[in-house]
Amino acid sequence: MDKMLRMETAPATRPLPPELQSPRAKLVYLYLTTNGEATVGELADDLGMKKIALYGVLKTLRQQNLVDAEKETYTPLT
Repeated sequence: MDKMLRMETAPATRPLPPELQSPRAKLVYLYLTTNGEATVGELADDLGMKKIALYGVLKTLRQQNLVDAEKETYTPLT
């Protein structure tokens, strides 16, 4: 009797950019790369972070050319 082999593959993952130093920056970046885009309110609700902290993280990510913002929506630059 033939046995069928099932191959499982892990989803393709890319290493985080080396510019990402803080755990919060890594968390926000991973969230955005996973979800595609988000507002500060969505990030705050989903990640359990305060908006004031998110603005600082997002500013740093923008300065590092890792995230772009249009109006209130942030998207990763990958």
